[in-house]
Amino acid sequence: MNLDIRLPIGIMFGSFGVLLTAFGLFSNPEIYEKSLGTNINLDWGVVLIVFGAIMFFYGRRGMRKSPQ
Repeated sequence: MNLDIRLPIGIMFGSFGVLLTAFGLFSNPEIYEKSLGTNINLDWGVVLIVFGAIMFFYGRRGMRKSPQ
């Protein structure tokens, strides 16, 4: 059975990261005053995009190397 969980995990984390990054970019900057001016949504959105891309990359790489 060729079940590789890295592909759906990569897609899921990547899409959540895009949503969180977009929210961080287009939200009101005044809401970040409580967190000492740090746009935490933007920061963690980028982290989720990177993690999703890594998982997706290794999932695709594993599919190419698996025996048919």
